[in-house]
Amino acid sequence: MRVRSVLSVAVLCGAMGAAVLAQAIPEVKLVPSPQGQAAIQVAGRWEKTAEGGQAYRDGKWIVVDYGRPLLRGRTGIFGAGANYGKTVNAGAPVWRAGANNTTRVTTQVPLQIGGKTLAPGIYNVFVDLKPGNWTLVMSNQPVQETFDPNDKVRLSGATNYDPKFDLLRAPMAVSANGSSMEQFTIGFADVTDAGATLMMAWDRTVATIGFTVVAGSK
Repeated sequence: MRVRSVLSVAVLCGAMGAAVLAQAIPEVKLVPSPQGQAAIQVAGRWEKTAEGGQAYRDGKWIVVDYGRPLLRGRTGIFGAGANYGKTVNAGAPVWRAGANNTTRVTTQVPLQIGGKTLAPGIYNVFVDLKPGNWTLVMSNQPVQETFDPNDKVRLSGATNYDPKFDLLRAPMAVSANGSSMEQFTIGFADVTDAGATLMMAWDRTVATIGFTVVAGSK
């Protein structure tokens, strides 16, 4: 009788364990290249709160909204030689610096990049890819809200890119990464009220460019 009880308990535990395992895989609803965002705040000030903590007041945002493609087993994503950049450009003359929609930067302060000044506003971000030689491109070309294949003027990703809307082109520093970055990542480093470094990393490539916040913009 005791053996049967032990067996019954074992069977029950096994069934419960199977049920737990069956419920352990949640549903994930993501597009193949999920949306990402990189953001910093500058030109504000820290103030003490009544509770004895700190709060950052009157900061100005610099935000990059972009799609984040994954390697999913691919290597050498940017290619080599005459084919460098062709895979990620997907037929466009420049890379959208991400995936899906046009990558855009929103800034509440004037920025100086590569000797050119951008007023506060929203701008498109592209990269002109050459082996070991990336050029950051900032543009004010109009952008489609939803893709219209008949629209040959406004941007969708980098489709319809027209250099006549370029506001600046500036060289980026390109280096090899010792580890492979699975998902394309944009971020900010060395942030101060005076400026920061914009970073892009994917696979084994890292590209950076410094920018400054125009003095007197607080």
